[in-house]
Amino acid sequence: MSRSTWYHNMDALKRVDRHAELKDKISEIYHCHKGRYGYRRITLSLRKQGLLVNHKTVQRLMAELSLRSLVRVKKYRAWKGETGRVAPNILRRDFSASKANEKWVTDVTEFSVQGKKLYLSPVLDLFNREIISYSLSERPVMEMVNTMLRDAFLKLSPEDAPLLHSDQGWQYRMAGYQAKLKAQGMTQSMSRKGNCLDNAVMENFFGTLKSEYFYLSQFSSINELRKGIEEYIHYYNNERISLKLKGLSPVEYRTQALKAA
Repeated sequence: MSRSTWYHNMDALKRVDRHAELKDKISEIYHCHKGRYGYRRITLSLRKQGLLVNHKTVQRLMAELSLRSLVRVKKYRAWKGETGRVAPNILRRDFSASKANEKWVTDVTEFSVQGKKLYLSPVLDLFNREIISYSLSERPVMEMVNTMLRDAFLKLSPEDAPLLHSDQGWQYRMAGYQAKLKAQGMTQSMSRKGNCLDNAVMENFFGTLKSEYFYLSQFSSINELRKGIEEYIHYYNNERISLKLKGLSPVEYRTQALKAA
């Protein structure tokens, strides 16, 4: 080794990493959210802490730290029926909403643990992507959907009459379900048959839930899974920031909108 190379290497060892503190903060945010955040959300989190940092810098430093966001997994589709009345597709993929309780979407997804099933039936508000109510059941029964609907109605003020969009699952075709919506003054909308993109926001939530929580964990029982889903939904509503919501969580976005009104 030449004399100049030796001195160059010695100087490099003495050189302080100017991004050391930033790397620590990036790593802290990444692990706090259990690997669910990519460089965009981490950049927003840093800015919320008052740090002016470029997203490309965060992306580069995450690569140096070998930190990667989780890959999303598509929702497994199941539990559809052919009986009952089908509502028209009024939503027509217009997933924007100007206020809370204007447009809701719903669906059902299933989880499997040690040969047993757990079904989740949530309602999501398109205004801020918040899960406003949900129910869990070990069997795909109508009472699960009725419970979800009953809890969702409690979030409405007298002047609210949201549109509620779903797929063509048998539960949404039931006369009793449709009568409950009508009595509440709500409009029912359904996706076209076999077209999952008509309910893409709900599909995305299921994909996020499964990729950020379910597929990363091991469960010894259905009760453990049930508790974990409840904890994740609370995290999703209150802590997990959204790129579509200006770096705020759904609850933060709703609270900010109410203050501005």
